[in-house]
Amino acid sequence: MAKTMTLEMEAKHAEQARKATFMKRFKKDFLLNKYLYVMMLPVIAYYAIFQYGPMYGAMIAFKDYSPMKGILDSDWVGLKHFYDFFSSYYFWRILKNTVLISAYSLCFEFPMPIILAILINEVRNQAFKRFVQTVTYMPYFISLIVICGMIKDFTNSGGVINTLLTHFGGDGLALLQKPELFRPIYILSEIWQKIGWESIIYIAALMSIDQEQYEAARMDGASRWKQITNITLPGILPTIAIMFILRMGNLLNVGFEKIILLYNPGTYDTADVINSFVYRKGLLEFGWSYSTAVGIFNSVINLMLLILANRISRKVSESSLW
Repeated sequence: MAKTMTLEMEAKHAEQARKATFMKRFKKDFLLNKYLYVMMLPVIAYYAIFQYGPMYGAMIAFKDYSPMKGILDSDWVGLKHFYDFFSSYYFWRILKNTVLISAYSLCFEFPMPIILAILINEVRNQAFKRFVQTVTYMPYFISLIVICGMIKDFTNSGGVINTLLTHFGGDGLALLQKPELFRPIYILSEIWQKIGWESIIYIAALMSIDQEQYEAARMDGASRWKQITNITLPGILPTIAIMFILRMGNLLNVGFEKIILLYNPGTYDTADVINSFVYRKGLLEFGWSYSTAVGIFNSVINLMLLILANRISRKVSESSLW
């Protein structure tokens, strides 16, 4: 008994010593970097207010929410809204559309900034390089509403793209009115809008590669292609892996703003995704509890994909978020 009490006292003293050491180091670090800690406060406040604060309202997914009763006093219904969603006619349609658009985006949109960054890195004319970067960055800074207006104008029956297609046998009908063309138009517009901006991080990663490796490769007679495959791609592989993990964690969060601005009831069969469905049910039809349940389902799937992608990346490339 005495030995047990002695061991407990020693463990308690060790824990107190660790806490004291931690507080001492923290105070020292705070005094040395107090301005950095002050700069962190707005970021912490942003995530606390706009990211973690709204989680309180997620409980309405398990209630029959009424604004008159409030969140806490609304009737508890458990998993009713989840069952209603899983058994509804729209479940498989919006899940299929979300998965397909996300898969197309991952296959076609994700590699394009990497390719552009490598091509820009291979250009030796600095003036031309800056011109290409400026032109590819510009669409990202255009308002989304303007972007969608341009897409509609270009694809209307009298638009530039449609006029060109009529010379190759097109029927001249508005392209966005055709359900089978909505996904290609969406993916191509996403590439056009984001390729330049998303290439910045890969260009920065390319700058960190030791240039002596390229000089040694050229001395050995390696071609440009060999240099790209053996030096450039392995050099930015950790960055690609991290960006891939982040993309997987956000895979089903298809940009519903653009979809809402582009789709119409005639293209719901191929354009309606989880987030646009949540928008219609929650804000237009006032189904707050139902739409929250759908949003939670989407978030859980994204979390599972993030964990899976992180685990695969850690095994394959030894690069991971945790």
